[in-house]
Amino acid sequence: MDQANNALQTAVRLVTRDDTSRPHPWVPRANAAFVVKKVLNSEHTAGAMDEFQRIQPVVRDFAASTLAAIPNLFGKLAYLASLRDLASGRYQHSGLAVLYPPDTVEEALKFCHQEIFQKVLETPLSVQGQHLSECLEGMSGTNAKNVVYWRQMESYRIFPPEDAPQYLRELFFSNLRVLLEILGPTHSKDPRSG
Repeated sequence: MDQANNALQTAVRLVTRDDTSRPHPWVPRANAAFVVKKVLNSEHTAGAMDEFQRIQPVVRDFAASTLAAIPNLFGKLAYLASLRDLASGRYQHSGLAVLYPPDTVEEALKFCHQEIFQKVLETPLSVQGQHLSECLEGMSGTNAKNVVYWRQMESYRIFPPEDAPQYLRELFFSNLRVLLEILGPTHSKDPRSG
């Protein structure tokens, strides 16, 4: 029992420290809840720590080389959701698969997806609105049409990670519906939106 407590304390210290060497401000620091959950649910705490250590280089590589180039949270979230096969739930990335084992890549992408989803929910609604607006502006078509399409089709329903609790999914969907209502009139008056 002491070994488990020591491992838990080490995991919490490891993932909650501020890492100023991150290559980009958004690059995810290890999520304390993720590691603590793994440690608590694991019969072998060393195994959970090994798993975290195993995915950490992939997370850093992917965050620095790919996600850092995506300018907003909703763009990052949409991209991560697109890497998940909707039939199997497995994450795939051909570039990372060349460098790392497929299971490690999948676990790292799943972790990044959870991390970005959590970051969106922790972001104030006004900032979420700015990020959503930027995301819509970066898509093909006019902003007004994109807002209408997102409202009607609710394609954003694939954005949450599959293991996200239902209450967080509902909060995310509710926030998006509100933001799309707010963005609708603004974008329809935008002369660029046609």
